[in-house]
Amino acid sequence: MANPEHMEIQQDIENYKTTAGKVSLVDREAKQHMEDYSAGVRHYDKEEYELAIDFLERALKGYYSEDEDCQIMCEGPQRFEEHEYLEYKAGLYEAIADHYMQVLACKHDCVRELATRSGRISPIENFLPLHYDYLQFAYYRVGDYVKALECAKSYLLFHPDDEDVLENASYYEGLLEGTMDPDTVKPRKEAKTLLRRHKLESHLLQVAAAGLGYTYTEPNYWNRYGARQDEHSVPSSISSEPEDGPRLSLAKKPMPKPDRELKEGGPLLYSDVKFVYNSQQLNGTQRVLLDNVISEEQCRELHRVASGIMLAGDGYRGKTSPHTPNERFEGATVLKALKYGYEGRVPLKSARLFYDISEKARRIVESYFMLNSTLYFSYTHLVCRTALSGQQERRNDLSHPIHADNCLLDPEANECWKEPPAYTFRDYSALLYMNADFEGGEFIFTEMDAKTVTASIKPKCGRMISFSSGGENPHGVKAVTKGQRCAVALWFTLDPLYRELERIQADEVIAMLDQEHLGPNEMNINPKDEL
Repeated sequence: MANPEHMEIQQDIENYKTTAGKVSLVDREAKQHMEDYSAGVRHYDKEEYELAIDFLERALKGYYSEDEDCQIMCEGPQRFEEHEYLEYKAGLYEAIADHYMQVLACKHDCVRELATRSGRISPIENFLPLHYDYLQFAYYRVGDYVKALECAKSYLLFHPDDEDVLENASYYEGLLEGTMDPDTVKPRKEAKTLLRRHKLESHLLQVAAAGLGYTYTEPNYWNRYGARQDEHSVPSSISSEPEDGPRLSLAKKPMPKPDRELKEGGPLLYSDVKFVYNSQQLNGTQRVLLDNVISEEQCRELHRVASGIMLAGDGYRGKTSPHTPNERFEGATVLKALKYGYEGRVPLKSARLFYDISEKARRIVESYFMLNSTLYFSYTHLVCRTALSGQQERRNDLSHPIHADNCLLDPEANECWKEPPAYTFRDYSALLYMNADFEGGEFIFTEMDAKTVTASIKPKCGRMISFSSGGENPHGVKAVTKGQRCAVALWFTLDPLYRELERIQADEVIAMLDQEHLGPNEMNINPKDEL
């Protein structure tokens, strides 16, 4: 599915499955080679290696078949935008060359096309080589060392300097010595053929770009950030494998290298703020849990403000139950609070408290994670979620499904796609809780599978959880089954281009209030339900 986080559709599907008469559901957009690959990985994770081999081999066969079809489909007319603005008027031979290069570029991009799931923009990194990486270990586990060596050598065609797989290949060769000559085991022909063709296409495209006057940059189609993620892939010194067994690669798939150094442990700036847990204690990266960020009295005052300014569906495009039909969501922005305070609908001092504590939270996050540039507000939202009476029995959904804040979480592909409609500009997130008098509603972190919980946090007044917004921190909220759960949700960005517009207006209002020159006609406020 292109929208794996859509809770209502997921519930509809579950209802269809349990309908009398057994409903057969078919994903019309699914790519069979991709489905076989996912099934193979699932069996591999369960240590069902023979089944994993069957599905992964089927996936490879389907991949190469789809590659042939993709090549054929590129033979038709082409119209690429980058070729429409050439600085010369093409003659006959130039036009023929130009068309051929467009066809060639289309064929060259089949690698990306076949690695991209339906509904996604970005491909699964290292997709084709990963088949051989999974297979080389699976064949080893079933005792077929010839196939294990064959697949290891096939993988090395794409990444000849991968030290871990080089060691594996050497180990497999050692197992075969005395029974056969390991040198007779060659990489698979189809892999060699595809890679040779791919390199030739790249060479021709670069030569043509220089000759025809357009820019061409060769993409990195087989990025090695795409690695197996399984518990067996650890150095043999700490593995359950025999010490002379294969030394396999990284235990976890490494995230793409960030453009900044990740730090934590900076000062909390306020003496009353209490440190609780860091990233290591929360079983993750770039995470911190703090208490006493605001006092009990401030929680009560903020709650009184919330009851006077919140609107159902605010911040959720008017949807009162955006994530689950079993709860009602209400919210308000800082600017709306200030407007209501100025109009006398809530105490102005209380409205300003919302502004002040969000700024306090921003400063703490910026300092603790030791950021060397300013952290800006991306969105600030006071939100309460209330359990709807009569709808809590046999509930099996979440208050907020597992997700990441700046990318689209895809648990089946073990990826988080940093592409629209995700808020890709968000860098850090924080949740400041206002109360604890409700049931359920725990905040949870999970692995990329969106199932394995790595940390669970019970909200209470003054408690704040903050974390980096990427795929390294999938999170969600358990069902609120009784009462109302309120928090100030904060998202931050390091890019000033994506500063929250309403926050800028709120800053101006506060500056005017501080100067005590505020008149009824001087406030040009246009509050919105959402950005």
